[in-house]
Amino acid sequence: MAIYAALADPHRLGIVDRLYLSDLTPSELATDLGIGSNLLAHHLRILEDAGLVQRLPSSGDGRRRYLRLAWPTLEAAPAPGPSVAADGILFVCTGNSARSQLAAALWNRVSDVHADSAGTHPADKVHPLAVRAGNRAGLDLARARPRSLDEVIERPDLVVTVCDRAHEELERSGIQGRTLHWSVPDPVDVSSAAAFNDLLRDLELRISTLAPHVVFAPRRRPRRRTRP
Repeated sequence: MAIYAALADPHRLGIVDRLYLSDLTPSELATDLGIGSNLLAHHLRILEDAGLVQRLPSSGDGRRRYLRLAWPTLEAAPAPGPSVAADGILFVCTGNSARSQLAAALWNRVSDVHADSAGTHPADKVHPLAVRAGNRAGLDLARARPRSLDEVIERPDLVVTVCDRAHEELERSGIQGRTLHWSVPDPVDVSSAAAFNDLLRDLELRISTLAPHVVFAPRRRPRRRTRP
């Protein structure tokens, strides 16, 4: 009952709607909803107390916090209405050695909208534990190689950052187009099979939420580079 009571307000429904597909900072939410920080803080407290919203510290800018919808209470939240039209998806993290590689592979298994991956500062190789985690999930990353975001000449319509550092770097660069952000911890920092299993579960949940709302749309405008 607490969940439904928390959702019985237009502002809180607006917060949930905007967090359904992408993690956001409180300041981004306040700007998007057109409400003051004090009123936003009030509504966020109610949503947090109901277990609907979580705050995650950024792994990049330590002053920043990201808000995300919590699982499994997310199932009680209303799904967003409009679909996201895209000719493709690019998953981005820093090293392109684990999170973005696994996200793209998981996505391509469930969606007809093709996904690729890249990194802002690519590693030398895909992390061995990412390859093993992929194998456990039925994904083959044996031939996958990290690549730089600068190598992506034709950026797809939708970019999903799965790394706070990469998201904040792209934000500073003024990237154009539709961008979603998932504040996903880096399993390489822990380097354990359990951390990579947690990553897979997190990505699978997020992808299963986003995929039904992404529809393929052929590109009708000139292609452009990912970064100037």
